[in-house]
Amino acid sequence: MLIDSHHHFWQYDPEEYPWINDQMSVLKQNFEPDTLQSLIEKAGVDQVVSVQARQTIEETDWLLKLAEENAFIPGVVGWLPLTSDEIQSLVERYSHSPKLKAVRHVVQDEDAETFLEQKKFNQGIEWLTEFRIVYDLLIFGHQLPATITFVDKHPEQFFVLDHIAKPSIDSREFDKAWEFNFRELAKRENVVCKFSGVVTEVRDPDWDLTTIQPYWEVALEAFGPSRLMVGTDWPVCLLKTDYVTWIQTVTMLASGLSVDEREQFFYKTAQEAYQL
Repeated sequence: MLIDSHHHFWQYDPEEYPWINDQMSVLKQNFEPDTLQSLIEKAGVDQVVSVQARQTIEETDWLLKLAEENAFIPGVVGWLPLTSDEIQSLVERYSHSPKLKAVRHVVQDEDAETFLEQKKFNQGIEWLTEFRIVYDLLIFGHQLPATITFVDKHPEQFFVLDHIAKPSIDSREFDKAWEFNFRELAKRENVVCKFSGVVTEVRDPDWDLTTIQPYWEVALEAFGPSRLMVGTDWPVCLLKTDYVTWIQTVTMLASGLSVDEREQFFYKTAQEAYQL
């Protein structure tokens, strides 16, 4: 069993996806379930979790529709306007959607300290806690200190950290500031982590297993297999690698784990975190 805990779908429109710049031409096309299904069959992946790429309720509804139509999508991480005055009723309504497992906001594009301190945003998180909906943390490594402060305000909320908090990966210098703060966040038992989106943070023109390994070792030691899960971040990963190669890379990294630990990392953590 293998669950890809993080990927995206979209129907490409330059106005809807302004973050896809000219250096990302490979992403300027549609990515839909038929394409992904053929890839997961080649990679030996059984199920996937679909994650929002636009901050609209319309996309959340679209992802939920795709999940209902495709059995290999047991869960969706959508977006809701957590600072809205209507957030209580929205969270209550979406809590009845069986495949909505989590919500996230693209905090990596915000001033984290200011954004995560907002009273209304924190009230929105409290409503997620009330209705037992997970919150995905999408941040860069330098935003970890503000994120730790934020997480500590919500000890009853369950969080999933995307992409190991996006360290700056350079073969010439290990990101020590990321490691220090990443390990500190990992002390919070209400946070689990995705080993996903790692390869796109590599600053070198090329990468190999040795480039990724030090970050894998830190993530594994900090969170352990019981709070770590695999994800591809497809199709964004295409900026650096293809779907099957990334799954093969992570499989090699995890080869030293016991059978039980591999099962935990490759599917049980995702099942438990998202109640799949």
